[in-house]
Order: sequence, then structure tokens, then C-alpha cells
Amino acid sequence: MGKLYLVPTPIGNLEDMTFRAIKVLQSVDLILAEDTRTSGKLLGHFEIDTPMQSHHMHNEHKTVDQLLKKLQTGLVIALISDAGTPAISDPGFLLTRACVENNIEVECLPGATAFVPALVNSGLPNDKFVFEGFLPIKKGRQTRLQLLAEETRTIIFYESPHKLVKTLTQFADFFGADRPISVSRELTKMYEETVRGTVTEVLEHFTTHPPKGEFVLVVGGKK
Repeated sequence: MGKLYLVPTPIGNLEDMTFRAIKVLQSVDLILAEDTRTSGKLLGHFEIDTPMQSHHMHNEHKTVDQLLKKLQTGLVIALISDAGTPAISDPGFLLTRACVENNIEVECLPGATAFVPALVNSGLPNDKFVFEGFLPIKKGRQTRLQLLAEETRTIIFYESPHKLVKTLTQFADFFGADRPISVSRELTKMYEETVRGTVTEVLEHFTTHPPKGEFVLVVGGKK
């Protein structure tokens, strides 16, 4: 039997790549990459020349069986996403589940993921929290927000820049204008920023300062 490694990659700052991650990516037979062009730059920077294969949300359903056969013949494979830890709002779950069901060893390395630093530096309670990732775009979005309005634990979301203002406006409607929130963007990068306050205050900030970059939203639970 082969083995599947889940290898986190930096969410921005390349210095967050671990020595162990580099060693694993150099030693495996194949690297599965969400976007081979993006990952090619990362691998080139660390002088990793392991063969790559595309594995993303649009083809992972079709490639799991093929990859499973490779693992069953003894191939050692590493899975990476464009940034952060695989399977956290990125591809990885389907192949991991298939490996577990077929008694193929899976090992996940510790490493970068965006929601942890955003949560820890938010100043909001982090002893108990709920990770929601991206909200549904249309179907089920309002239903989800209605349910989360009653959540007493801190809630974490991911959001893109062009949807941020809309999402904050909906938070004001469903969670209340005075609900505490912390919004972090471009974590580990040059223009890293965290804006804290009530939903209304943060909404006003990003209405006058057009959102740029990738965002993590940390919302206080209902009191």
C-alpha cells in the first residue's frame, strides 16, 4: 500500500513553509495540486521537482478512483491546495475519505490555515467556535444565516472581496448591527489588516475602503 500526505502550504508568506513539508514534497512520487501553475511557483521556489497532477474541485469526483488505484499499487502521494491546509474549504475530503475506507494510510502535516490566526487575534472568545467557511451563494443562504443568528459560539467565515459588503450587510440584518466582528484580510502578506468593531462599524469601514484581498470574518456569538 502507498500513503497519502496532506501538506499545508503558505497562505501568503513563503517563510511559513515548514522544513518537514518541503522534505515530504521532495520525497513523494506524485504531488496533487489544486492549480499546477500556482503550485509550480511554490515548488520552484523551494527547488522541488516532484511530478505534479491537477486535482481540484471540478475534477476530484472523477479522479478519486484512479488515484486510489495508484495508492493501492504502492505510490506515495502528497496533496496540496493553492494556499493553506487541504480540505479546509479546498479539495481533499473526497480522496481522504476514500483512503480511510480502503485502509490506506493518511497523514496530515500541521501548518498554515487562515482561520486560526484570524480567530486568535480577533479578541473574541476562542475556547469554543464554529467554522462555516464560505456561505452558500444563493440557495440556502438566508436559511443558514437564520440558523447561525442563534449560535452562541464564535463563528468563522471566509469571504471574497467582491461579496464582502453584501455579506456584512446581511450580518447586520440577521445578527444585529451591534454584533461584534473582526475582519482580517491578506493574512501573513504585506498589506495584512484586521478591522474590529460592531458589524455596522466594520461595514462602514469597507464601504469607504473598497475591499481587496481574501477575507476571514470572525463573528461573536449571540449573548
